[in-house]
Amino acid sequence: QVQLVESGGGSVQSGGSLRLSCETSGNRYTKHCMGWFRQTPEKEREGVASIDVDGSTTYAESVKGRFTISQEPDGNTLYLQMDDLQPDDTAMYFCAGARFLRCGLSDGQYPYWGQGTQVTVSS
Repeated sequence: QVQLVESGGGSVQSGGSLRLSCETSGNRYTKHCMGWFRQTPEKEREGVASIDVDGSTTYAESVKGRFTISQEPDGNTLYLQMDDLQPDDTAMYFCAGARFLRCGLSDGQYPYWGQGTQVTVSS
């Protein structure tokens, strides 16, 4: 059983930065592709960024050039560096994992989810 725990959320002003972390435990012997998603009460869950086992990354158009997904070499910690944050980025952010070599931004591919961390951006 894989457990994911996010941290690093908070409140920032427009133009600010935050770095989210996601610690993985429970199965450190199988490589997982990983992703970050976000959701607000008004919108469906949205894929933000994903990283495959080979390190390839995919980003939503809305965050390209502002967000960077990365992970520790051992794959146990996932990060999302968020720069130039805007009020539209306000959401609960979730990390997710799947035992595939490649994932993407579709949440249906991911069986493992964290509890989420809130990001609030004020104008």
